[in-house]
Amino acid sequence: MMVQRTHPDELAPKGRLNLLLSYAGWQDTPWVDRVPMILYPMGIKSHIASSADAAQRVIETNPIHIAVVDLALPLDNSASQVEEAGTRILNLLSRLASPPPTIVIKRRKTARDDAREMSAALRSGAFAVVDRPYAQPEIESLLEVLRKCMNRYYQNRWPESNS
Repeated sequence: MMVQRTHPDELAPKGRLNLLLSYAGWQDTPWVDRVPMILYPMGIKSHIASSADAAQRVIETNPIHIAVVDLALPLDNSASQVEEAGTRILNLLSRLASPPPTIVIKRRKTARDDAREMSAALRSGAFAVVDRPYAQPEIESLLEVLRKCMNRYYQNRWPESNS
């Protein structure tokens, strides 16, 4: 029997802030399923994308006010596709008429890879670069970065939205 998950955002009225959450992990209970439930009561609409293709569709159909971009995001959801396309989404966001502030989730790899990913994130104008959240303390850190981002870019006020 196939079980379909209903996300709280699917039942909610339109959010006052659109948040793109891209996720390239394979956890049983990933952070990307927990964060929207925390943000939902505040009127934040979370758009979850598990591939660059899905993220691009979200960006093209919704005004995005803040984006969380996982650098390990696959190009599409096919099992044969191994190309990582997180930087493609960073570039797409940076070319928008009103680029949203971006929080980059880096992969945990070598120091050399870390430096390269940090450089790519900074070139794209990322607000912050964080490790992929696995445990509750890391999720709380991500939420704190989101709060600081709201404060800096929106002075803790909701952005004007057409959604």
